[in-house]
Amino acid sequence: MMNKKVPFLYKFGKIILGPIFKWYYHPTIIGAENIPSTGSILIVGNHKHLYDQCLTIIATRRGIHYMAKKEYFDDKKVAWFFKGTGCISVDRSKKDEHSKELALSVLKDGGAVGLFPEGTRNKTEEFLLPFKFGAVSMASKTDSYLVPFGITGDYVFRSKNLVIRYGKPFKVGEMTLEEANQYLHDEVEALMKQNLNM
Repeated sequence: MMNKKVPFLYKFGKIILGPIFKWYYHPTIIGAENIPSTGSILIVGNHKHLYDQCLTIIATRRGIHYMAKKEYFDDKKVAWFFKGTGCISVDRSKKDEHSKELALSVLKDGGAVGLFPEGTRNKTEEFLLPFKFGAVSMASKTDSYLVPFGITGDYVFRSKNLVIRYGKPFKVGEMTLEEANQYLHDEVEALMKQNLNM
């Protein structure tokens, strides 16, 4: 079982590194008020860079349990950080039921889970990769809100175009998982396009 309480290292990193990250990359954060302050939520969107999760960490006071690939936990140089900040290890070589159960326990406890439904960083020419069903499946099982976001721009010093935009939270409700997944994909895509049209 995982606890929804925010680990000390997560809090420490946010207080110390958050302002530095914000100053260095100068991101524009839009719609952070759409992130519910309480209750179980999954914060989901596109994945373009290793630091994508940092944008949401500085956008909300809530502690977020991010789902991260197992390889980070196997690397002794960084494993301490991912474990200490409450991340959930995911073995992408198989259908990892254990990681899903850990995420579900956070949601059932009223916590927040962050994940990237593309499954990996998008290094292709495609605008947005197809979404895996994990996010909508977990949201359906726990009656949690899905909070979509779209990230565009570059992670460079004092970036002039790095933007993350959050959309309105929604629940799977009466939708099928296929319908909910497509709706989530369309929402993320629309948020990304709104960023580019600023």
